[in-house]
Amino acid sequence: MASVQEAIDVDVPIRVAYDQWTQFESFPQFMGGVERITQLDDTHTHWVTNIDGVKREFDAEITEQRPEERVAWTSTSGEAKHAGVVTFHRLDDAKTRVMIQIDWEPTGIVEKAGAALGFDDRQVKADAKKFKEFIESRGTETGAWRGEVSRPDQP
Repeated sequence: MASVQEAIDVDVPIRVAYDQWTQFESFPQFMGGVERITQLDDTHTHWVTNIDGVKREFDAEITEQRPEERVAWTSTSGEAKHAGVVTFHRLDDAKTRVMIQIDWEPTGIVEKAGAALGFDDRQVKADAKKFKEFIESRGTETGAWRGEVSRPDQP
């Protein structure tokens, strides 16, 4: 299992940063390799990715979501086995730290070599920077979903 963590400070209020992360269908605007995400319902998404010519489709489930705190997900079908969590930390009224952690199972020699050489770390770092540019240039989120999703072992 491979893992990457990244933190980035964005010059928007925590509500704006969090709300944008609930708009999964906007991810292709700032995530390299993500062609399309379709929100199927409040807790399920379908992803289409194309990374270095390798096209994959998979479904993911939002396993935990707490407004202005965290969004967590895990893949439920398809070749791409991964899970992640994004947390949001208020630094002041107009600045938020966004912390991203993604765990995945590289498959095939190319993905395993890429993970070993740190390509995945660089991609997540680049995507975090693109998110910062995207949200700061807009100054507001493209939409919001303020519902909560709890893990089954928590109320």
